[in-house]
Amino acid sequence: MPDKIPENLLKPIIEMNYLNVINVGRYRCVMRYFYEQHQKLRYWLKPEEVFRGVRDYGLLDEYTLEQCQKDLDQLVEWKNLIPRHDGGRASTIEEYLRKKFRYQMTPYSVEIERMVEGLEKIRGYGGSLEPTLLETIFNGLRSLLSKQDGNYEEGEAARIWKSVYDAFRQLTEDAADYIASLQSSKAEELMMTEAFLAYKTALTLHLQNFVRGLQVYGMKIEGILPRITPETRDIFFERVLADWARVPKLDEPPSPEEERRRLEREWQSLVRWFIGDNRDSSDMQFLEQATKDAIAKVVRCALRIQEKQRSGVSRRRELEYLGQWFFRLSSLEEAHELAAYAFGLYRTRHFQGIDNKGTDSAEVSMWDAGPNIRALYSRSRSRRRDGGTQPMQSHKKQQEQAREIYLAKRREEEEALMAFVRQGRLTVSDLAGPVPAVLRYRLLQWIGRCMGNKSRSIRTPDGVVIRLITPPGGERTVLKCDDGELDLPDYTLIFEDAAERKQSN
Repeated sequence: MPDKIPENLLKPIIEMNYLNVINVGRYRCVMRYFYEQHQKLRYWLKPEEVFRGVRDYGLLDEYTLEQCQKDLDQLVEWKNLIPRHDGGRASTIEEYLRKKFRYQMTPYSVEIERMVEGLEKIRGYGGSLEPTLLETIFNGLRSLLSKQDGNYEEGEAARIWKSVYDAFRQLTEDAADYIASLQSSKAEELMMTEAFLAYKTALTLHLQNFVRGLQVYGMKIEGILPRITPETRDIFFERVLADWARVPKLDEPPSPEEERRRLEREWQSLVRWFIGDNRDSSDMQFLEQATKDAIAKVVRCALRIQEKQRSGVSRRRELEYLGQWFFRLSSLEEAHELAAYAFGLYRTRHFQGIDNKGTDSAEVSMWDAGPNIRALYSRSRSRRRDGGTQPMQSHKKQQEQAREIYLAKRREEEEALMAFVRQGRLTVSDLAGPVPAVLRYRLLQWIGRCMGNKSRSIRTPDGVVIRLITPPGGERTVLKCDDGELDLPDYTLIFEDAAERKQSN
């Protein structure tokens, strides 16, 4: 926050009224003529001179001297002009009493017209990245550090601070504008065209030179600032204030306290930009990273344009050579390696569904498992459907095949179950040799269903009662299967045919 809030911060600036009124064209022509003559060191102008100058612009054909006088009076009311009585031209008392005036621009109006003239010249952000500004700042700070005893010549301290702070302000403003221009929509459009290749080399070299200068002189400035002690800085500020005080000023000068506070704020902004503070890192690092990102962006856009240009070039000879190379390979593994080097990774596509490898083992590679068939349909809105009639499709053959597969699976399950019924009981540790995955799946299914029942028993659709007996000592065993090994408790399964047990009872 500033040390003192200006009292006129909430007041309107009436000096800018002539830029947004009904007769804005007339007022702006008058003020522009005054500004041009001010630049030529002609400060006091007569109404006739202003009238001829405005008419010479060729923009106001019906402009009259009476309108010019009214405009001058209105601009005096808005405090854009200062009138002065011109009595030297009068030859009679009547002419003297008419109070003819000469007019001069106020300081506010000069700055407003200077600002408007600068706005008219703006074509984009502008700005530049000049590493010489960093060198100027470093040389100024080195001169400050070398005069710790305060032995400055008259005006030397003010010249050092002016060169340092002017270079710092120009560096920050121009760099911010230049980086913003690279991020503008106009630059984005240019980077997509082939005309950008003509600017690519010069632009990249300009950015690289600035990064190199930032790394050299920025690091030197970052190292020299902590070496400037508060005592050396205070002596330097006193010499600067003394040099400023020796310059005569006609206007009311600011107080030494205000000048001192302004110096301290400018010094703190310089230190914060190069070194940072306890909360944030330095802005120099942000600028360096932004410049590097701009270089990467320029290179990417140039490569994209060059690849687009090469897309229409025939690559038949290269592809024939690559095809012969594939043909000479003796194994599939070598072909996979060559494809990885030649084409890289393909663009991945994600499909929703279950990956059925036929086994639950994580050791089975995807290259060893069979393919999963998925039907893909177009999601394009422009896809047209066939409006004609289509015959009824019969799926009887597929249904018969599915029925045969299901019945064969049921017969296998019944045979395995009846074999266990004839055996009477089965202990997991008694299973020798690798167990097929189908049998392991059935055993786990029976065990799970029995565990979910309080009676630890289930009844199958075929009328077989299966009871589960948990090992009393918590013994465990390893079930060896075709697709791996499974560690589980040594359960015992009792198989009984419900119909035979009822007849025996």
